[in-house]
Amino acid sequence: MTKAYGYLPKNQRILWLALRIIILGWGVYGLFHGSVVEFLEAIFAIIFTHLWDFFQIFGKKSFIIEVEASTQTMLTLFIFIAVCVGSTLNNRTTFEHFDIVTHFASGVLSAWFGYDFANIIYRKRGDLGPAMSSLFSLAFALSIAVGWEIYEFSMDKLYGMTLQKGNTDTMVDFISCAVGAVITMLFVAFLRNGIIGKNKEKVKEERRFENEKRLLKDKLYLDYINSKEEK
Repeated sequence: MTKAYGYLPKNQRILWLALRIIILGWGVYGLFHGSVVEFLEAIFAIIFTHLWDFFQIFGKKSFIIEVEASTQTMLTLFIFIAVCVGSTLNNRTTFEHFDIVTHFASGVLSAWFGYDFANIIYRKRGDLGPAMSSLFSLAFALSIAVGWEIYEFSMDKLYGMTLQKGNTDTMVDFISCAVGAVITMLFVAFLRNGIIGKNKEKVKEERRFENEKRLLKDKLYLDYINSKEEK
């Protein structure tokens, strides 16, 4: 269970702040060197690095209290790499293959978050099985990829940009994301269900306890129904 923002590890808060400052500096540099697009990209990137913080305003009503703050750390690192490194390489060099890295990483991050998010939103109804959690995480990651390609297509058509270099480029982006998502989906499923990881015995014990509790609840309910019918 994630604690309130004030209880976040200090090293994570420092890292978030440092990355935001670097992204802003990158955007300002771009603005003074003729790239308004880079400056706007930096502003939007900084906004997205505050997603974990934004949801804190809802307090205990927000799902974010059950999301590890390390997820925001991974998102912030991804944004920093995609914006400051990826955009710089795309805009200022002839290097053409960094998109594969960013889309693979987006698949990893989206699938990781999607697996936990599926369990969080379903928790009030009971435990969601590993298979359904995995399918949701994969679908969530691919949906993010689709949304990003729609954005690139829109920017190209509206502003004459060249974010999409053709059908092959788009499909490589999809495939890169899908590969990252599938690998992460399996890894997180194994990790959360005690198949791998240093805490696997603890995870197995917790799941065993939850299963026993659910079975007991079902038994008590059936006993209650049977007793009502007997009367």
